Amino acid sequence: MYEYYGIDWLAMILTFSGIYFLGNKERKGFIAMMLGNASWILIGILASSMAMIVANVVFIVMYLRGLLKWQKSQEG
Repeated sequence: MYEYYGIDWLAMILTFSGIYFLGNKERKGFIAMMLGNASWILIGILASSMAMIVANVVFIVMYLRGLLKWQKSQEG
């Protein structure tokens, strides 16, 4: 049995919060999702799951791209 020290709960809360904020068209949803993905990466490290680590690194890059595109559309 793995012990994730509550990081799994934090990751879940951040991910659901991010989805909620993005559904409300709030920019902070991207930040919450990236923090959630960073938490999932820690869990992937603890569980020795390379697939979880790689997937969440890709998700972070995609959310960062979305955040930057959102900011650019707000400016112009």
